[in-house]
Amino acid sequence: MAADSPPADPALDARVDALLARIDTAARAADRDPSDVLVLLATKTRTPAEVAAALRAFHARGVTVAVGENRAQEIATHEDPQLAALEAELRVARHFIGRLQRNKARDVIDFASLVHSVDRDEIADALEHRAALAGVERDVLIQVNTSGEESKGGYAPTPEAVGAALAHLDARPHLRVTGLMTIGANTTDEPAVRASLSQLRVLRDGLGRPEVRELSMGMSADLEIAVAEGASIVRVGSAVFGPRS
Repeated sequence: MAADSPPADPALDARVDALLARIDTAARAADRDPSDVLVLLATKTRTPAEVAAALRAFHARGVTVAVGENRAQEIATHEDPQLAALEAELRVARHFIGRLQRNKARDVIDFASLVHSVDRDEIADALEHRAALAGVERDVLIQVNTSGEESKGGYAPTPEAVGAALAHLDARPHLRVTGLMTIGANTTDEPAVRASLSQLRVLRDGLGRPEVRELSMGMSADLEIAVAEGASIVRVGSAVFGPRS
């Protein structure tokens, strides 16, 4: 290991085992392979030590995970020398999953191999500009507002809007669209949540682009529905780390 491993945390181990059991059960019920679902750790407000402990816990179980930051200013968390070394050793991919401002595009391009939150054309243009200056290519997801909630960003959930976004990104040579992302409806009404997630799959399938395959959807509270509806990436925070202090 990049650093001496601290003593095991029974509470963390229990949460990780419970999460993996939930994904396994949901995937098998949908006739899917659980290994086809990537666990993305939403590390917002978490310390380097917390993130490192979670990475070790998944690694001990033979499960590959990625890390995702919601806020560009918290990318510095991953510059902690011990955490950075561990992420490199375990080949942990870094994603950006939050609402992005244009003036933070450089930080995100430097940090993330996959940007989930391309929610408007100007963000696509800012990312393309920074990627071109850095001489790198980055994978991106088109964020779609399938819940219709004004508080959430994203393109309209129509074939026309998603198709136009895809065409816009196709013209940006340093960005590769690999899928779609959404945030499920903020409600306890399960049919409404399911509708907001299944719509993303329908939109993806309607594109007729096999390389646009990823579906980033589902969080700690609704991951079973997301897995049933075809999620390939689920974004989890509290299910692994516990409640925020």
